Amino acid sequence: MSEPRSQFLADIVARGFMHQCTDLDALDEKAANGTIVAYIGYDCTGPSLHVGHMVSIMMLRRMQQTGHKPIVLMGGGTTKVGDPSGKDEQRQLLTDEQIGANMASIRKSFENYVTFGDGPSDAVMVNNDDWLSELMYIPFLRDVGRHFSVNRMLSMD
Repeated sequence: MSEPRSQFLADIVARGFMHQCTDLDALDEKAANGTIVAYIGYDCTGPSLHVGHMVSIMMLRRMQQTGHKPIVLMGGGTTKVGDPSGKDEQRQLLTDEQIGANMASIRKSFENYVTFGDGPSDAVMVNNDDWLSELMYIPFLRDVGRHFSVNRMLSMD
């Protein structure tokens, strides 16, 4: 692909946000002639995000500014599994109330960058607990997953 035709891709390529894409021409075609919907996920282990999240937040902002629909996927369900601070520590489990408070605080941060609503390019915030809780996936991960670090699970064949 030479120069992107869509404003969105031209912007993110110019800003160095794009590293790889499976089919850049098809994405550019869709962005130039329609609406793209994309999500980025965040966990709810704390009441705020950190500077490392800024690139992905700005990507969602650029999407919205160019007429596309960003989805902010909050990991309310996966946060219930916890995240070990160190490789040998048990995961710190948060209550539903703590997770809800963290999610509300994070949403306030997002409101500085994207507009939430029902319009065609308004951002939507969804919580993966809404569907994971029905699958009984979280209790399984709490019972079994606590015995393994993420690094250990990823290194298994």
